[in-house]
This record gives sequence, C-alpha cells and structure tokens, in this order.
Amino acid sequence: MAAPRAQGAVQRPGAPRPRVPATRASAAARTSAPRTSTGRTTAPRGTTPRPRTAPARRPAHKRRRTTAPRRSGSARHWLHRLGVVAGATLAIVTALGTLEQPPTEAGQVPTAPTGSAVAAAATLTDAVARHRAALADATRYEEHARQERDAATAAQAEAAAQQAAVGEWVTALYQRSTTERWPPAALSVHDPAATPDVLHAQGLAEHLADERDAQVDRAAEAAVRAAEHTDAADGSADAAATARQRAAAVLTEIRDLVGDLDPAVAAEWAASSTTATSAEQDARNDAALTGWQAYLGALTAAGVSPPAAADLLDPSSLPTGLAPAQDAAGATVPGVAATYATGRTVTVLPAETIAAVSAAFAQLGKPYVPGQAGPDGYGCGGFAAAVWTTAGLGLTSDLAEQWARGTPVAAGQLQVGDLVFATDAATGLDDVGLYVGGTSVLSASADRWQVAVHEVADLSTAVRVTVPAGSPTALPVATTAPATCSAPRPGTAGGDPAPVSGAWGGWSNGQISRDQLCAVGPSHRLRCDAAAAYTAMSAAFETTFGTPLCITDSYRSLDAQADAHHRKPRITAVPGTSNHGWGLAVDLCGGVNVFGTAQTAWMQVNAGHFGWVHPDWAAAGSSNPEPWHWEYGVLA
Repeated sequence: MAAPRAQGAVQRPGAPRPRVPATRASAAARTSAPRTSTGRTTAPRGTTPRPRTAPARRPAHKRRRTTAPRRSGSARHWLHRLGVVAGATLAIVTALGTLEQPPTEAGQVPTAPTGSAVAAAATLTDAVARHRAALADATRYEEHARQERDAATAAQAEAAAQQAAVGEWVTALYQRSTTERWPPAALSVHDPAATPDVLHAQGLAEHLADERDAQVDRAAEAAVRAAEHTDAADGSADAAATARQRAAAVLTEIRDLVGDLDPAVAAEWAASSTTATSAEQDARNDAALTGWQAYLGALTAAGVSPPAAADLLDPSSLPTGLAPAQDAAGATVPGVAATYATGRTVTVLPAETIAAVSAAFAQLGKPYVPGQAGPDGYGCGGFAAAVWTTAGLGLTSDLAEQWARGTPVAAGQLQVGDLVFATDAATGLDDVGLYVGGTSVLSASADRWQVAVHEVADLSTAVRVTVPAGSPTALPVATTAPATCSAPRPGTAGGDPAPVSGAWGGWSNGQISRDQLCAVGPSHRLRCDAAAAYTAMSAAFETTFGTPLCITDSYRSLDAQADAHHRKPRITAVPGTSNHGWGLAVDLCGGVNVFGTAQTAWMQVNAGHFGWVHPDWAAAGSSNPEPWHWEYGVLA
C-alpha cells in the first residue's frame, strides 16, 4: 500500500486537525454550503455526512466485544454508500500498496518532531528498556536453573555410584564365611604362629569397613547436594517465570500506550532521526518518510483513531465506521480495515503497525551492527525485533521465529509494516525488513551498512505479525545456517577470495559520517562489522600475549589522508583512494609492526578467522612491505 498523500504538513498536537482537500466536487460543495448563525457550515442536501470513525481504544481491562450497535440514519446512509462503492474502491486498497511511493511535492520535507513526539518516543523507549531488562533477567535465571539442574544430576549420579559401591560391598560381605567376616574368630592358643595373619586380616577388614562408612557418608552428602541444587534450580525457574510475567506486563503497557498514540504525533516521531546518511540514500529515505507522514496525515484529517490489531482480526465485527479491506480480486485483506473519508477510501492499519513503522523510520541512518538490536546499531533481525517490540509485540531477533510468529501474506495483499524476508539457498531466511510501500523495504541490511530504505525485487516472502499464525507455516527455505543480512559475498578466483570494492553506504572515501562508524578503543573507528571482528580478534590476541592488539591508525578522513600523503608520499595512497578512508584498514604496533616476530606470526595464522587479511602488496619482499597494515576483507 502506498500511503495516501495529505496536502501540507501534519499539524502539531493540540492544533486544529487539518482537513485534506478531497475531490474538486466535494471542495466546491463545501464552498457553496450555507452557514448557520453559529458560523458552522451545514451539509448540502444530497451529500454524504462524515462517517463515524473508530472509537478511541480503551484500556485492555475495560474493553469488551459487543454486538453491532444500532446505527443512526446517517450512519446507515454512509454504510450503504460504502457498500455501493466497495467493488470500485475497496478493491484498490491493496492495489495502492503495489504502486510506487506518491511523488513528493516541490519543497515538501518530512515534518520535524515536537515535544509531544519526543515525549512519546521517550516513554516507549523506557518501556522497551524495561521489557529487555526483564527478558535479560529471565534468561539469566533460566541459565542458572539449567546449571543447577546439571549440578543436581551430577550429584545424584555420584550418590547412586556410592550407594552401588556400598551395596556391592555388603553383598560380598554376606557371601563370605564367618572367619572372613570376623577374622579374630580364627585366633587360637593352639596355633600362635597364625596370629600375625589373623591380625593382618582384621586390619584389612577394618580398613574396608572404614571405606564403606566413607562411601555411605559420600552418598549421603551427594544426595544432600542434589537436593540443594534442585531447590536452587526450582527457585531460579520461579524467578525466571516471574521475570517473563513482568516482561509480558510491560508489553501490555506498551500496547496501551500505542493505542493512545495520535497519528499526528506518530508522524513527527517518524521524522526524529538525526543520524547522517549519504545524499543519495537521504533522498530515498525522505521520499518514503514523506509518504508515510502523508498517510498519517490522512488518518488525522479523517478523524480516525487507529484500533488495536486484535480489533481488526474479525472482518465481520469491526469497530464502528470501518469496513473490511479488500484486494484487487475482492478478497478480504486480514488484519486491516478501510474507511471512506474526504472523497476516497483510506486503509486503516492497526495502532501497533503505526507505532512499529514510525519507530522504524525514527532509526534511519543508524549503522548496521551484526547481531545487535539497538539502540545505537542494528542487525537485520534485531532491527525488526526492536521496532515491533516498541509496538508491543515482543519479537525475537531470530528470523525463523519471526517468520513463525506471523501469517504469510498472499500475493497482492502486502500492507505497510509487513515483514519481507530475503532467502538464500545456503542460509535460508537471510534478511528481513519492514514493507513501506511500492517495492520499498526499510531494514538494517549489510548491503546498505545502515538502517535505510531500499528497493527489493522479490516481495513474495512476507508475513503479517499483527495476525498471529493459526498453525505453523513451513519455512520457505529450511536451513540452520546463520543469516548474513544480505552481506555482499566476494567471488572466488582459483579457490581464494577475489578482490572486492571497499566502497559502501553511498559515502565517498574519507567522507564517512562519524556516527556511521563504531569505536575501536578510545580513539579509533571502523565500519561496524569490521570493528566487531577487530574486537574479537584483539580479545583472542590478548589470550595469547596478555595484552590486546596495539593500534596506531584506523579510519582516515580525507584531510587526514592528505596530511599523511604530504608527510609520507612514498608509502601512502593518493588521498581519496586509501582503504583507511573506508574504515576497513588498520595499522598495528606492539610487535605486529615487525616481520619475524611471534605477534606477526600469530596474525598470519589467526587473523583470517576474523575476516582480516594482510594484502599481498604489503607482504615481506614486496615493493612496499608493511607488516603493520591489515585490511578487513580482500579489498581492491
């Protein structure tokens, strides 16, 4: 669905809601309508009164489903009209979603956030942080419970072994003769020479008895430990359950907050990102953001309060003023509704979807950081999980679990907010993002290295998470390999990785915004995936040598490249061509800067496991040997 485009910017909360100009005919009707003595315009005869819109969402504990109320004559008239135009208008609701984004008017820019939007975002961010903390507590307690159960199992095994040994000793004892059980019985005044052997046998019997008693004690102690570990495991399991209940309660709180989120405030929240992007990417982001704000403006103009997702699941029992949405073939689109306002049909998305998509737009430009779920960087699965958790749906970062959480979307029924997956024959579900209209997806993908809007060719693999899956749906490609989030894969030449370009994110060499890079130590920065790999490599290096890697240079701005080339023209690249300018190269010290050292030998053996290589041009015996220079990937 391409979002309907409202004229002008969204008004700030508290200001009169704007009215979106409808058709020329309707505009003319309003112009010619007579005014009453109070100054209000009366509806001309034969026109359709404004329909009743969805009621504001009540708190969960106060909501109840009722039968359809008796409608007023005006409402019945409006619903009759809606039924007449259903075939002509509701059928285009989903078709809108397949069109390109509406053009941005000249000079139109996304609406900036106000205090209300900032406050709403802060409140939801705090709630999400509490949800994450509760889940972290639950995970910690569950891990402790697992460890305690493992310890209890080991203690029970030890107790059983000791008890078995005692049982074998007792069985053997009763199979012995009286003299073997009690050697002193063999003592005789008639055979004094046998006395030493008898005493020796008695000593052995006493030693065996002592060992038996020790085994009995060890069995008892192991049984006590097993009981203690079991009690500790039960306590941790209870604490984990309590933490998960707390997390679920926070999600309920978030959904209540989202249910009260005004579309105008959501529009401003969506524009709250201040993270830099390249000029080309910025244009794509702004076009999609402006379209989203225009859609929210249309809801505001129609006076629609988006209902909860749960209220849109049954198309036969929708909130007053809403009708089932239909695709181009006339089939009902699950989980969304439609209303007729300002001369056109407007799709009504759930409140949770509006919050998730607005939260996603608010992260535009944040860097891609593998495996992360914010707030400073995201992997693809972590991004989808974070924005939907902000909407009150607690998704995990695992792509397979995200797929299983929703209902697959039929062709032609895509709606904004649906999760669109990319698949790969080797890794299965490999990337995920939020559909934002046309052929555009908003994601944190490795091929963009930031949260960004981009075009995708295949939209056929998607789910709607606001419509829970009725039964498990098989994965489109089954595999357990980790997702790469569409990370570019270099080709191979003769079995070795082929050179790839270091350019990324639409940036120019040496002109990458600082907030697109991740810190390596107190004063160095790299592209975020390179920084993560470097940090892991440094930790492994420290395990061997007792100190982390020593680094002297990382990302170089264009000015820094010019300065270095001026001082060292023979050994530095022409400014604007250095791989340091992509944030993908480092210069090291601490022994790695000299050929033949143990540190250099360690790097030659281990760096490749972390994605770092020593380029051929810097090898010993080359025209420009530099043992200190290492690059992330085989860069051209």
